[in-house]
Amino acid sequence: MSSLNQPYQLDLQQYQCSASIGVTLFEDPMARVEDLFRQADIAIYHAKESGRNSLRFFDPQMQEKIHHLASLKKDLRKALEQQQFQLYFQIQVDALQYPIGAEALIRWQHPEHGLVPPDQFIPLTEQTGLILPIGQWVLETACAQLKAREQDESTCNLTLSINVSAKQFRQTNFVTQEQNAVQRYGINPAKLKLELTESMLANNIEKIIITMSTLNAMGIRFSLDDFGTGYSSLQYLKRLPLYQLKIDQSFIRELAVDSNDPALVLTIIAMAENLGLEVMAEGVETQAQQALLLKKGCRHFQGYLFGKPVPIKLFEEALQQKYLFGVDANNNRPFR
Repeated sequence: MSSLNQPYQLDLQQYQCSASIGVTLFEDPMARVEDLFRQADIAIYHAKESGRNSLRFFDPQMQEKIHHLASLKKDLRKALEQQQFQLYFQIQVDALQYPIGAEALIRWQHPEHGLVPPDQFIPLTEQTGLILPIGQWVLETACAQLKAREQDESTCNLTLSINVSAKQFRQTNFVTQEQNAVQRYGINPAKLKLELTESMLANNIEKIIITMSTLNAMGIRFSLDDFGTGYSSLQYLKRLPLYQLKIDQSFIRELAVDSNDPALVLTIIAMAENLGLEVMAEGVETQAQQALLLKKGCRHFQGYLFGKPVPIKLFEEALQQKYLFGVDANNNRPFR
């Protein structure tokens, strides 16, 4: 690898390249060449995955991981038609811990593997293109939930946020899909919030602004998720029809111990206020974190301190308990 990294001359230009190397070891003289090449190829895949210009040795766990992912890809295609996906809801609260909304988070209840973590299957849906029909299902389900809440005094004012991937957002008929869903279910569009990530703003910003503005004109609101981890340009940020910035949980996690994070959080809150945007802190897990955020001027929160993501039935039960009994003198939270 050291030799391959050495610069070399081609005509008048100097070049330098790197290499990803996969190695497999064997003792059996009867080992099949095809199997050895396959193992080395799997090791190369892991070398590239770790950042390239590195070397990895094959071990059986690598192959098991590849087989597991391949199996999940195959099962994903059946999951939607067999209704294996569920929406879980995580409460969002104000400064008094009063419910103001929820974020809808997709979960996969696999018939054999149980609950598959989102970080395992969401990237696969992107790779296979299944993110598009799944995203449509999330939208339809969210709209149906908003409609169902309209008649209940305790839930009719709650907003519902759903995550939108870059692939969904770039569809030519994305605006039409959103408009049709809102009209079909007859919901108040202001109760629907679409959460975008900063990375989505890296390309085609002008087209993104047009799409967002069209949906915003009909009442749909936008939240910029994981704010502070991407590369948002302030020039574009002030042009986007955003309603809310969500401070990434990585800043919240170290809030009470890292001397830099309070300053960063305060900067985000001040910037949002100057732009006329609401701020929500996500990943709030302790009372100390919430106290610091309140001191900095943040008034909206989401995190395990207030409630974990739960199925709709448990979410509604917790809501009823909250409205009926409030928070007791011992500060017990029904969403926990």
